[in-house]
Amino acid sequence: MKTRTIGRTGLAVTEFSFGTASLGGLYRACPRETAMATLNAAWDEGLRYVDTAPWYGFGLAERYTGDFLREKPKGSYVLSTKVGRVMVPVPDDKVPNYGFVDPLPFDVLYDYSYDGIMRSVELSYARLGLNRIDILYVHDIGVYTHGAERNAVYIRQLLDSGLKALGELKSTGVISAFGLGVNEVPVCLDVMRHVDLDCILLAGRYTLLDRSAVADLLPLCVEKGTSLVVGGVFNSGILATGPVAGAHFDYMPATSETQAKVGAMVGIAEEKGLPLAAPALHFPLQHPAVASVLLGTAKPESLRRNMTLARRDVPKDIYPAFEPYTLVAPELALEAVRQ
Repeated sequence: MKTRTIGRTGLAVTEFSFGTASLGGLYRACPRETAMATLNAAWDEGLRYVDTAPWYGFGLAERYTGDFLREKPKGSYVLSTKVGRVMVPVPDDKVPNYGFVDPLPFDVLYDYSYDGIMRSVELSYARLGLNRIDILYVHDIGVYTHGAERNAVYIRQLLDSGLKALGELKSTGVISAFGLGVNEVPVCLDVMRHVDLDCILLAGRYTLLDRSAVADLLPLCVEKGTSLVVGGVFNSGILATGPVAGAHFDYMPATSETQAKVGAMVGIAEEKGLPLAAPALHFPLQHPAVASVLLGTAKPESLRRNMTLARRDVPKDIYPAFEPYTLVAPELALEAVRQ
C-alpha cells in the first residue's frame, strides 16, 4: 500500500489505517478472538498504521493491539495512542457506562497536564507491552467533548505544561510525532496558535458531507506542515449506508435535510457505477495535507469490504459534483467554525 509522511517527521504511514475503538467494545462486546481476527484482516489488507487509545474499552483496545503487534517485526508498523485520559481502577460495580460493553474495570481521570500526560504514556506502555509508541495524540480536548467551562481548564493545563511533556517525549526520541485527536475544528486552530503540531487525527470534519476543515484548518496545516489523519470518513455511517431509515450522522439519527443531501450524493456516485462509500473513502486523500484515512470496525468482513471499495478506481472529476450537497460547503465553513 502507498504511504505518506507525517508532517516533517519522516515517519511514513499507509494511506489507509486501522482504528481500534470498536475493539474496545464500543456499543457491542468485542471478545479477544474477534479482535485478533479483525487485526489480522487489517494486516492482511496491508494496513500498517494502527491507532488506539486508553479510552477504548478503558484499556482493552490497547491490550489487544499490543498483543497483536508484539509478534510483528520491529519497524514494520506505525502505532499511535492518546493522552488526556488516565485510567484509574475501580470496583466492578463502579465501572461507568460510556458506551463500551465489557470494558476493563477502570474509570477516567481527565488530565492534560505535564504529569498527567507522562503518567498516561507510562500506563499505555504497560498495557501495550511494547517499547515503542510512534505518535501521541491529545485526545478529545475541546468544547465538543467537555463543554466551554471545563474545556477552559483543560486547555490551560495543556498550554501551561502538557505541551512541554509532548515536546520532551519527542526530543528525547520516546515518540516521533504528536498532535491532537479530536472531533472538532476550533480547538485545532486554538492549539496551533501556540505550537506546531506534527499531525491531527480529525474525525468526521473532512468528508464528502462535512467540510468543516476546509476554510481554515486545511490551509493552516499546509502552511505549518501538519498532516491530517482523517477518521469518521462515513460520518457515523450515512455515507456507507446511504439515506436509509435509521441512518446516523455525527452519532445521531440523520435529519431529513441530511438524508436528502446524501440521497443526491448517492445518485452522483451511481452515475459513475460506484457505491457512495467508494468516493467517501477516497475523498480525503485528494488533499496533500492528508496522510491517512482511518478505518474502524470489529468485524473482519467489514474491514475487507471497505478495503475492496478502497481499491476501486474513483475518477477525480466526480468530487466537484458533490460540493452543492455538503452540509458545510467550502465557502461556508469559516462561518460555521466561528459560530
